Amino acid sequence: MGKYLILGLIVFILLVVVSNINIVPQAQIYVVERLGAFFSAWSTGPHMLIPFLDRIAKKVSVKEQVVDFKPQAVITKDNVTMQIDTVVFFQITDAKQYTYGVERPMSAIENLTATTLRNIIGDMELDATLTSRDVINTKITATLDQATDRWGIKVNRVELKNILPPREIQDAMEKQMKAERERREKILQAEGEKKSQVLVAEGEKESAILRAEAEKESAILRAQAEKESLILRAEAVKEQKIREAEGEAQSIEMVQQAYAESIVKLNEASPAQNVIALKSLEAFAKAADGKATKIIIPSQIQNIAGLASSIKEIIVDDKKNN
Repeated sequence: MGKYLILGLIVFILLVVVSNINIVPQAQIYVVERLGAFFSAWSTGPHMLIPFLDRIAKKVSVKEQVVDFKPQAVITKDNVTMQIDTVVFFQITDAKQYTYGVERPMSAIENLTATTLRNIIGDMELDATLTSRDVINTKITATLDQATDRWGIKVNRVELKNILPPREIQDAMEKQMKAERERREKILQAEGEKKSQVLVAEGEKESAILRAEAEKESAILRAQAEKESLILRAEAVKEQKIREAEGEAQSIEMVQQAYAESIVKLNEASPAQNVIALKSLEAFAKAADGKATKIIIPSQIQNIAGLASSIKEIIVDDKKNN
C-alpha cells in the first residue's frame, strides 16, 4: 500500500512538472507573474513555471498587426459632417507595458484615433480633407505613435480607408466634377480649334511665301532669258554688221585693187592721149552722177568743144581699127 502511494506521488509530481513546462513559439512573448506580481517576459524557447507560484498572465504577439476601425463621424472646418474609417498598423515592442500599461489597448487605440482624427479634420475644410489624405495620415501616425509609446505599442502607419461626405455633398461634388469636365472639354476643343486655325494660317502663309518665291524665281529666269536673248540678238546684229563691213571693205579693196590693176595695165599699154581723155571723161561722168553736191572741173578740160573733138577722134580711130 505504501509503495503504491509513493508511486502515485511520483507520477503526480512528474505530471505537475511536465504540465508546467512551456514552449514559447516564434514571434510571441509570455508575460509571467509570480505571486501576483510581474516576474518575467519569456521569449521564444522552453521555459518552466514553478507550480502554484508562477502563472502566465498574458501571451503577447510581437508581429505587426492591422486593425480596421469602424467609421467615425467628424466635422470639417466649414461644418460638413462626414464619415471616415481608419486602418491602423501597429506592433507591440514592450510586452510588460502592453500588459500593465493600459486596459483594453485596442479600445484605447480606437478612441485615441477617433479623437485625433476629429482634431485634425476640424482644422481643415472639405476640399482640403478630400485632397490631403497623406497629410492626415502622417499627422495621425505621429500623434498615435507618441501617445501609445508608454503602452509598449509602436504605431507604424495609419491610413484613411474611406471618406464619405453626406449624400447632398456627394451630389454637389458630382455636379461640380461634371461641370469641370465639361469646362475642360470645351477648353480642349477651343485649344484644338485654335491650333488647327494656327496650322492652317501657317500653311497658307508658307504656301503664299512659296508662291511668291516661285513667281520671283520665274520672273528672274524670264528676265535672264530676255537679257540673254537681247545679248544674243545684239551679238547677231553686231556680227552681221561686222560681216557686212568686212564684205564692203573686201569689195572696196577688190575694186581698188582692180582699179589699181587697170591703171597698171593702162600704163603698161602706153595709152594715147585720146584714151586718157576718154578715161577722164568717164571719171568726170561718175563724179557728176547726181549724188555729189559740188563738182570740180579739172583744169585740163577747158571747153566742151575740145572735149567733144577728142571723143570724136577716139570713136573714128576705134572704127578704123575694127
